[in-house]
Amino acid sequence: MIGRMRERVVAACDGASKGNPGPAGWAWVVSDDERNPARWESGPLGRATNNVAELTALERLLESVDPGVPLEIRMDSQYAMKAVTAWLPGWKRNGWKTAAGKPVANQELVVRIDELLDGRSVEFRYVPAHQVDGDPLNDFADRAASQAASVQEAAGSALGSPEPPASPDTPAARAPRRKAPARRTGGGDSARTLKAKFAGRCQCGRSYAAGESIAKNAKGWGHPECRTADA
Repeated sequence: MIGRMRERVVAACDGASKGNPGPAGWAWVVSDDERNPARWESGPLGRATNNVAELTALERLLESVDPGVPLEIRMDSQYAMKAVTAWLPGWKRNGWKTAAGKPVANQELVVRIDELLDGRSVEFRYVPAHQVDGDPLNDFADRAASQAASVQEAAGSALGSPEPPASPDTPAARAPRRKAPARRTGGGDSARTLKAKFAGRCQCGRSYAAGESIAKNAKGWGHPECRTADA
């Protein structure tokens, strides 16, 4: 469980289902003080709906953060957010029935989340999904959940997993794959560069910060001048 790191933890969670229902996965990410991804986890759900994946992601995040720490959760699922903020009190009063008298969908997950929210300070913030300039934490969780749904394997910082790959649903992620005129880098090599969305480490061993120019190399992304270091 993530402990008392600071006064408030800012995090994001997301779920994905390839087919809805179909192969599904969940993910959460917690930021550091600079709002960069610090710790994350994702996992498979087998065949499930998108709503189940979204609720599971929220459940796993709440289980992973110390309940004594105020928490801000960024989500792109209006269903999951409204389920636990707007609809849940009425469902409880109605004996876990909807206004139409039908059993609440995904009741087991909703009940568990209600238990995890009890007595703790949590602020939910809706952020649109798949935006070019969208929320970085939500984008990270989206990519991790999508990868978990696709490969049906667990991943995360505790496992030493690499950053999840770009999601094909995000316009910014598709851009690097388009053909574009090559640009000259400081190292004299012809290469396309882009601004890093997250901090990372180049194959040379030095780190780069979010916003710095990076280029593709044989082992991923790094400093433009290092792109031929292993050639």
